[in-house]
Amino acid sequence: MGTNETSSRAPRRALVSGASSGIGAATVRALCARGYEVVAIARREDRLASLAQETGCTTMVCDVTNEHDVEAVRAYLAKRGSLDILVANAGGAIGADPVGEGDPRDWSAMFELNVIGTQRLIRAMLPLLRHGALEHQVADIVSLSSTAAFVSYEGGGGYNAAKAGVHAMLGALRLELAGEPIRVVEIAPGMVHTEEFALNRFAGDEAKRDALYEGVEAPLVADDVADVIVYAVGCPAHVNLDLVQMRPVAQAAQHKLHRGPLRPKL
Repeated sequence: MGTNETSSRAPRRALVSGASSGIGAATVRALCARGYEVVAIARREDRLASLAQETGCTTMVCDVTNEHDVEAVRAYLAKRGSLDILVANAGGAIGADPVGEGDPRDWSAMFELNVIGTQRLIRAMLPLLRHGALEHQVADIVSLSSTAAFVSYEGGGGYNAAKAGVHAMLGALRLELAGEPIRVVEIAPGMVHTEEFALNRFAGDEAKRDALYEGVEAPLVADDVADVIVYAVGCPAHVNLDLVQMRPVAQAAQHKLHRGPLRPKL
């Protein structure tokens, strides 16, 4: 049984960034379904409103690259008392150009969103998480990186660099929090078929998006990643999942993707 279910105190409170679609929205749904109190943040107010109506979560419009927005979320949560779980999910890829042809502005935007945005959330929420750990024995910082953090691939240099930065930052954070009951969990998905990730990466080019997934039997979906996040924060308080790399069976490695039916070689 998870830490939320075993506690006789009030439900654990979670903050989920990038909650307007994909993995973030799926995580909000999964946490709400299991009785967590969830605050969902993202840039798109209309998407957040629909999610709140569906799940009962609390929402705030927030761009994690904006210091004022993040501070407003911190102030709101401080009035509520504390925070138990931070799911730093906001991130993304821009473009698929070779290193020698990439636009530095795209690289800067990816670093600002994936690395600095995550650090900005952690810095703002850490004092509240410490108070949450006092109340519920443990607090959680869950951040989404990618298998791209560990294996580079052609056309992915900027995204590789950004997600490798997230991985390095979380490793340092885990060491810095040693001795405190705060778990640092890194979830690193491989191919995940979501409604917007690839479409945003390819600037709305649906043909390129469709080609990426063509012939791949059962890529991961957002709910798969959300299930792992919920499992991680629901582990007994003494158990930490430092790093979870997850891929569809069709993706043996970052650069090894099988297209076509999966069947035993008999």
